[in-house]
Amino acid sequence: MAGECVQFLGFWASPSALRVVWALKLKGIDYEHIEEDLLNKSPLLLKYNPVHKKVPVLVHNGKPVAESLIIVEYIDEVWKQNPLLPQDPYERAKARFWVKFADEKVVPDMVSTFMKTGEEKEKAAKAARECLKTLESGLEEGKQFFGGEAIGFVDIAVGWIGIWARIVEKLKDVSLVDEETMPLLHAWLQNFLEVPIIKECIPPWDKLLQHNKGYLVKLTPDST
Repeated sequence: MAGECVQFLGFWASPSALRVVWALKLKGIDYEHIEEDLLNKSPLLLKYNPVHKKVPVLVHNGKPVAESLIIVEYIDEVWKQNPLLPQDPYERAKARFWVKFADEKVVPDMVSTFMKTGEEKEKAAKAARECLKTLESGLEEGKQFFGGEAIGFVDIAVGWIGIWARIVEKLKDVSLVDEETMPLLHAWLQNFLEVPIIKECIPPWDKLLQHNKGYLVKLTPDST
C-alpha cells in the first residue's frame, strides 16, 4: 500500500522475531528494520511495547503491534497477497491449534533439554521427541508444508523449532528430529529451511550456534 510506514523492531537471534521477518518477506512488504540491543533497550522499544518491553514489535503507520503470532495474523489481515492463514474457518482453527500446541508443549520440552544435564536432559529430550512426533501428525502425506503446497501460518510459527532443534542437538548431544522416527517432520524441516526466501532470513549458523552456546554457559556454567 502506497504511503505506508512499516517499522520492525527485532533482535537478530530472536526466534519470535524471525517469525515476523518471514511473514513480511513472504508478503513482499517493504519495511524499516530496527535492530534492538536487548541489554540496552531503546526508548523506541519501551515506547511501543511498554507492557512486556520485548521484541518483536511491528509499527504500522505509527500504531504498534506486539507479540509475534498476533503480529503475523495482523500482517495477514492487512496485506491480502500470499495469504498465510487458511480461508476455511475449520482449517484456520486447526492451524491455530497446532501453533498453540507447539508453543505450549514442544518448546518448553526443548528448552528444558537445552538447560538440563544428565538424566534430566535425557528425560526432557524424550518428552520433546514425543511432542515433536505429535506435531508431525499435523502434516499430510505428500504435502510439502503444514500449509499444504504453500508456506502458511503453521510453517512460519513453528519453522524456527527446526533451527532450534539442530542447535540443541549440536550443543547437548541429543537426537530430536530424525528421518527414521519422524519422516514427515524431517522432510518438512529440510524443505522449509531450504526455501530461498526462508533461508536468506536465517542468521549464519556459526554465529547462531555461538550465541546460544554463550547463553547456555552463562545460565548453566557447569554444563557441557
